[in-house]
Amino acid sequence: MRSSATAPDQLPAGAYAAALAGFPHMNVHRLSALLRAHRPADAWLVVRGEARATGLIERVLADSGVAAAWRAYANPERPREAWERCRDLGVGVTVIGDHDYPALLSADRQPPSVLFYRGSLDLLAGRRVAIIGTRNATAGGREAARSIALGVSYAGVHVVSGLARGIDGCAHRAVVGGAGPGKAIAVVASGPDVVYPREHRDLWEDIAANGLLVTEAPPGTAPEAHRFPLRNRIIAALAEVVVVVESRSKGGSLITVNEAMERGVQLMVVPGGAHNRAAAGTNNLLREGAAVAVEAQDVLDVLSIDHHRHGPVIGEQRARPRSSDREVYCLCAQQPRTIDSLVTGSGRTLVDVAMALARLEQAGWVAQADGWFQAVGSPLR
Repeated sequence: MRSSATAPDQLPAGAYAAALAGFPHMNVHRLSALLRAHRPADAWLVVRGEARATGLIERVLADSGVAAAWRAYANPERPREAWERCRDLGVGVTVIGDHDYPALLSADRQPPSVLFYRGSLDLLAGRRVAIIGTRNATAGGREAARSIALGVSYAGVHVVSGLARGIDGCAHRAVVGGAGPGKAIAVVASGPDVVYPREHRDLWEDIAANGLLVTEAPPGTAPEAHRFPLRNRIIAALAEVVVVVESRSKGGSLITVNEAMERGVQLMVVPGGAHNRAAAGTNNLLREGAAVAVEAQDVLDVLSIDHHRHGPVIGEQRARPRSSDREVYCLCAQQPRTIDSLVTGSGRTLVDVAMALARLEQAGWVAQADGWFQAVGSPLR
């Protein structure tokens, strides 16, 4: 018999989603699979073993260790506790499909299932430029970040960044300290209450009070290393233009660059000195054809002609898959599959299937959790 504490009508959907996001052995793929297949309250019953799992989660729960850990953690009061903690911290929770969930992210190929935020989500309806770069910035790089951020903010453009040391922090401090209508939008890799780096505490709180601070990590989550690359995809998804000020040849900023390029987001680069190691990665991007940004007006010029990512995105945004990949997609649409079952079902080689899955997953047609692949979103027609 279902207890009253777990009944779906007792708490808002965000309470169940917030609790699920904090589960042991939970990751973005599993959470996404849960909330694609079930409403948050129903997903809560699934992890408690009180409702039947479907799709990828049925396969995930076949792992007795995961199933046991989730059921042990799923105390009936957990959703209420998670909701009250968010409320006490002034943290909003929105779940994909909610009326206030950002349209830009819902149309993304890898949207966060749950967003925790402080500040105003309405800022995402404005113009947005991401300014990113190395943590070990030179004085020249810091000045370039400050100048461009301040210039675009005076034009009413909001500045998106990761609130990290170096270029990120310089860009956001310029916006916070300026008098322009543009605001700072910070996408962080820890919980909304876990300040990282610690020296940015004042900046963190200022952005939360006057701009927007957003994360897919629930309160209390530490800034674990694997969360930063995941954070970078959200920065790219929220930007109309990504400006890279300084990046080493293998810098973490290049992850955001790749995410932006895969989404068709305009890339701009501030040139660096020939012998500046901090600019080795950005100079390589210039060799590959990235647009040049020397001052804020260069960015504003691009924004004036590029409106394709301004405002809500309507309709199918995913690139059509190759005809040779459709067979793999159709098999995944029938039921969740492992790569071995796809090889057997398609009669193709392991390499062919793996490449098709990579392309389909990159474009957003297929998602995976724990080695199982399933078609997602609107059907391919």
